Amino acid sequence: MHRPPDRLLRFTRAERWVHRATAALVLTCLATAACLYVAPLAELVGRRRLVVTVHVWCGLALPVPLLLGLAFRAVRADVARLSRFHPVDRQWLRATRARASHRPAGKFNAGQKLYAQWTLGAMLTILGTGLLMWLTHLAPAAWRTGATFVHDWLAAAIAVVTAGHVRMALRDPEARRGMRTGLVDRGWAEREHPQWPAVSRAKAEVPE
Repeated sequence: MHRPPDRLLRFTRAERWVHRATAALVLTCLATAACLYVAPLAELVGRRRLVVTVHVWCGLALPVPLLLGLAFRAVRADVARLSRFHPVDRQWLRATRARASHRPAGKFNAGQKLYAQWTLGAMLTILGTGLLMWLTHLAPAAWRTGATFVHDWLAAAIAVVTAGHVRMALRDPEARRGMRTGLVDRGWAEREHPQWPAVSRAKAEVPE
């Protein structure tokens, strides 16, 4: 595929597929949870058994896109980037607290890394507590009660954090374009992710 010279490849098709599939599963879990716990929605939708079935199977499938995506080198590289903090990430956090205009970052900034790590931890916790609630023979009643408490409140936290993530995405059309098409504007990349190696390579390729 021909790439315009003012565009940089940010995400491959595999990376975009992992993000979209995971997002679809999370949103479906949140929507079905709302239909199960919010009385007006439960009455409007009905068919509780079907809603429960969709909720459970989408919850079980949450890790699947990432696990399948690990077969691709680009996804593995992104997982490695998101799991490690570097001095530039501490600089980004200090700049953010100071509301500075220049915030150094690699391919992912510190905020994106924190969000990704929180999401992975929340996903594993919500999956584990959901299994305890679904497979009642796995644990005593006291454990299931605790699992229900954690599951419900964590689901509420995930809904809030997801809404914040969507809000930030709506404020950055170029970031959305990168996730939609895989390509981003060179100027945006130089401004938002100046330490991203792709930016340095792009600069070196520009003729004098």
